[in-house]
Amino acid sequence: MQIQPYLYFEGRCEEAIEFYRSVWGAELVSLHRYKDGPQSGGCDPDSGKKIMHATLRIGESEILVSDGHCTGQAKFHGFSLMLNLNNETDAKKTFAALGEGGQVRMPLQKTFYSPAFGMVTDRFGVAWMIMVVQE
Repeated sequence: MQIQPYLYFEGRCEEAIEFYRSVWGAELVSLHRYKDGPQSGGCDPDSGKKIMHATLRIGESEILVSDGHCTGQAKFHGFSLMLNLNNETDAKKTFAALGEGGQVRMPLQKTFYSPAFGMVTDRFGVAWMIMVVQE
């Protein structure tokens, strides 16, 4: 059994994919546009270039993404994606990249459970927890 997050960017999916590729070098595993499917799906007929479904591989994990209904208003509430990193250098780099155009909720700092832990919401509204795994 495996649980995978599925994020609906409501019209900004391609932008999000390119952003995550620039932050982590995420690999685009698959991509399907509404225009290639049998129906336009949740987007209006003029939105054929929008993404119906894509899979991104980030490290050893995959996230599934879509433009959803293309409302322009993605709402990510009630959860955070946790990213465990091996060192503080990678944590600082990742935290800074995610925070650019986003909002820091808790600065990256030393805690009793990690040499570096912080919380940031990226420019798309996705909440992230960044943590260096303590030896």
